[in-house]
Amino acid sequence: MNTLATRTLTETIGAFPYRMAFAGGWIDQPFVSRLNPARIGSMVVVGLEPTCWFMERAGMATGTRNVALQLWNGRLPDRDPAELVRELYAEENRGKTEPSGSQDMIGLIYPGVNRLDYDFTHEGGIFPRHIESNNDPGVARWLEQVIHFLPVAPRPDGYNPLGIKNLDPAWIRRLGATGQECFDAIVARDAPALGASMNACMECWETILPQTVQHPTVTTDLKGILAYYQSRYCGAMYSGCGGGYLFVVSPEPVPGAFQINVRIAKS
Repeated sequence: MNTLATRTLTETIGAFPYRMAFAGGWIDQPFVSRLNPARIGSMVVVGLEPTCWFMERAGMATGTRNVALQLWNGRLPDRDPAELVRELYAEENRGKTEPSGSQDMIGLIYPGVNRLDYDFTHEGGIFPRHIESNNDPGVARWLEQVIHFLPVAPRPDGYNPLGIKNLDPAWIRRLGATGQECFDAIVARDAPALGASMNACMECWETILPQTVQHPTVTTDLKGILAYYQSRYCGAMYSGCGGGYLFVVSPEPVPGAFQINVRIAKS
């Protein structure tokens, strides 16, 4: 028998978790948070079970996950998560001039739905001042039902979202507020409010860093696809800059989409 055929999925893709990043993304970057007039801005990350393989260069923190797989021999260590975040952050960003934000590491390591509150006056905005976690199984199961993944396209080679920066403090304040709104909507199991927070986040991205959705190297009509789904469902946003997956919020099925399993803390 072909030994490859007898391997489990996690033996093939690794047993390490994945993560989703929702509204508020970019507030974890100090060059953004330092201009936030509200001082504290939030974003949401959600831990995922490794039940399928996700595209590389698609906003799913696969690069950071690959570093973690090497660093910890394929499995998440049973140690203090805050300590693990710092360890992985240091390893991932060693020698980088444009470091990955700590939300990537937190999303992979912390189970459940997590609101990350970033404050530039706290550790230079590199790590959140506070993490609010929700591991309610009912909330997790609800989120699995209303979030639909649509594969769009990975970001192309040569793509960089930072070519144009319109870092308006008022829009940065709004960006940070979308993370709080997103978390509150998930905990309340309110699909319209969750969709509205994602729509608002995408509007902030398009204003502050317009090349997150429109760039000379991106040939996919990201704005057109986004507008289609936002107009027909509760809301939608991309998994990362340059495309990747489209997260569509809907209590009803979305043609062509698949769903995921939220990882929650063991009771």
